[in-house]
Amino acid sequence: MSHPHGPPPEEVIRRRERAREQPEGRNLEPAVGTRGGPGRWRRAADAPVAGTRPGWRDARWSFLYDKGTLYARRTAEGGVEAVRAAARRMRGGEQMPEDVRGPVINAPVWTWEVPLYFWFGGVASGSAFVALGCDLAGDARSAAIARRITVGAVLPCAPLLILDLGRPERFLHMLRIVKVRSPMSMGAWCLSAFSGAASAAVGADLLGRRRLAQAAGAATAVFGTYLGSYTGVLLASTAVPVWARSRTTLPPIFICTAAAGGAAANRLALAAAGVPAGHPTRQALGTVETIAMGAELALSTVNERRLGALSGALEEGTPGRLFRFAKWAVRAGLALRFAPRRGAADHLASILYLLAALGFRFGWVEAGKASARDDEAVARMARTRRG
Repeated sequence: MSHPHGPPPEEVIRRRERAREQPEGRNLEPAVGTRGGPGRWRRAADAPVAGTRPGWRDARWSFLYDKGTLYARRTAEGGVEAVRAAARRMRGGEQMPEDVRGPVINAPVWTWEVPLYFWFGGVASGSAFVALGCDLAGDARSAAIARRITVGAVLPCAPLLILDLGRPERFLHMLRIVKVRSPMSMGAWCLSAFSGAASAAVGADLLGRRRLAQAAGAATAVFGTYLGSYTGVLLASTAVPVWARSRTTLPPIFICTAAAGGAAANRLALAAAGVPAGHPTRQALGTVETIAMGAELALSTVNERRLGALSGALEEGTPGRLFRFAKWAVRAGLALRFAPRRGAADHLASILYLLAALGFRFGWVEAGKASARDDEAVARMARTRRG
């Protein structure tokens, strides 16, 4: 049966080849060999290629460092700085161009879930240390309460991270591998280990296994050491100017707010559970939260002075309002804590410390976004050597 539109083009070509015919306007004769077979090849001449040695012996990975060139000698004699200076001159020196066109880097896309996760994770890690301290002091009741607060604070952390990722399976992908040099990868694993140990400690409390609860609580505190500080390391390891330039103070700042948040949450819980005001644990927690928030306020002030022009990201717009709120909350809490007549003022101070820790977390995230949009600051940071 013939094709309704005639034979296919391939068949037409084969028929014409068999008839030794050529289609009009096309030459189907192969340039070398026969159609469908390999062609013959021979070297045209053994003439050397200009600028090369026989066998391409000079085409190694580097022709500057291993052939006795002037460049190699100057580098070996300590001329590395001269090479760097020449590179800086070619880039225009340390002077910034008049018009920096951006965006140079993309601003962080984190929304409210991330700073809220930072806050809950800080409270959980601080509470784990409170439980360990109570166990060491022999206060079993306060330790059990602290372990419950630890679990309550860490429960929202994984859902908040998954909400920020957008797709739930992405969190599972983070657990497929372990990257020791990645704060985000280690943070995901630490959060999982911390949650498991904290849950085991509460379960042992419910079963009346006090020694097992103490052991699991100690393991939770060990994991909490990383959980409470890695978020500051994570921010400082980015190219965002205000975060990268605060790399020496961000981890201590986050540790201080975590310790204060955990102590404040436990102090309020003990007061709600009926522990009297003069109880040693309540007094110790009040001292811890006051010292931690005072240290955080001092570190923030020192860091802002170190940042110089970059500190504008912490003082203007939404970040500035958040930082001012957090700082005044700390100052008000300190004033209430050192007031001659206290009572309900102590509880209000703890609440202010918790709110201040939350404000600092949101403030740092928003300041990073504002700093990343400052193209001149990003370019200047890339051109200067960080001390």
